Amino acid sequence: MKPVIALVGRPNVGKSTLFNRLTKTRDAIVADFAGLTRDRHYGNGQLGPHEYIVIDTGGFEPDAMSGIYKEMAKQTRQAVAESDVVIFVVDARAGISAQDHDIANYLRKLGKPTILAANKAEGMPEGSQVAEFFELGLGEMLAVSASHGQGMRTLVDMALEPLNLPDPEENVELQDPAVIKLAVAGRPNVGKSTLINTWLGEERLVAFDLPGTTRDAISVPFEKAGQKFELIVTAGLRRKGKVFEAIEKFSVVKTLQAIENSNVVLLLLDATQGVTDQDAHIAGYILESGRAVVLAINKWDAVDAYQRELLQRSIETRLGFLKFASIHHISAIKRQGLGPVWKSIVQAHASANRKMSTPVLTRLLMEAVQFQQPQRSGVFRPKLRYAHQGGMNPPIVIIHGNSLEHVTESYKRYLEGRIRKEFDLVGTPLRIQLKSSHNPFTDKE
Repeated sequence: MKPVIALVGRPNVGKSTLFNRLTKTRDAIVADFAGLTRDRHYGNGQLGPHEYIVIDTGGFEPDAMSGIYKEMAKQTRQAVAESDVVIFVVDARAGISAQDHDIANYLRKLGKPTILAANKAEGMPEGSQVAEFFELGLGEMLAVSASHGQGMRTLVDMALEPLNLPDPEENVELQDPAVIKLAVAGRPNVGKSTLINTWLGEERLVAFDLPGTTRDAISVPFEKAGQKFELIVTAGLRRKGKVFEAIEKFSVVKTLQAIENSNVVLLLLDATQGVTDQDAHIAGYILESGRAVVLAINKWDAVDAYQRELLQRSIETRLGFLKFASIHHISAIKRQGLGPVWKSIVQAHASANRKMSTPVLTRLLMEAVQFQQPQRSGVFRPKLRYAHQGGMNPPIVIIHGNSLEHVTESYKRYLEGRIRKEFDLVGTPLRIQLKSSHNPFTDKE
């Protein structure tokens, strides 16, 4: 699983700028989940072959007793608990503060690998940027500049070094292609534990009540109608009364990691609550990750006809980007509607790994263009010449031609619809990549 790096520090030391550098984004709001403070965000980053998850937090005051600062401190503790390594960001220009000492004391007690990053160090004499921060007693320090990109690679190297990550190329885990990795994702209290217990035929309640266990995936082997599955249980399953107060019932990191590690995601919705912001953000991450997905609306028996109609409209508007996914209405506690869910899971997995031949794709492309040509841009009209498959899980179709940079998004959706219909792609995203031919004489005088 991806290692997790938490960015911690007092306000205005440049944590969000550093977050954007590490994730190579321009917007710190990567996954803004309802119920979490708006200052805590999640993003993906990569250094060489190693991928990681970065958590951006708000200003940290460990001893805050009330108000928004208490909530922000709670969120930061959650981020630290979920992380494998902490980057403690300080301001090299403003110097050390009493709040820095408080944060350092908190981190030392945890004993978690910590890197001290003295930010805003551009233009300062070498050595003076970090000299006074040695008194914090946190060991390794590095002068960086998030706004200028100074020291970023070294910082990530230092953060990942204590984790002893295996080389992805040398330690590739061979997965049995006959086994479908299925992640069950959703908000707390939507019925994930009930559904899994119903599938397994036993009361198997998983507890995540310690900071060190929040990132561990719980995998359960399962077989249905001759098909082998590996159930990946996400956060939300915990024993009441044993929840560590700084650990929320909804672990974002665990859900993201489970989605990344799966072949198919079963997104469970609560019919009595409708489609919430959390549901929409989880669905968005599933789409971004390219995972096959099946939607299951639990507690369908607990709502009347009017509520069902409102829920259907809510799904169409808020989850419209998952219109390729199958939707099932179930009741986990009453074991209703569960059979068709398995068929959709298998179908989604098969679609995600569908092989599409180049001749068929090219013929389909020519027929689509003959039926409806792409819109002209100025004096140029994009010319689509041939197509081939560029990958699976999710399926990728690469189209070659001229002036393809002028192909509109609506035309890409038109092509996607025809490809889906031809190859019966249900429950999986479909990526279409356009590659324009380069004229070798354009660069010559």
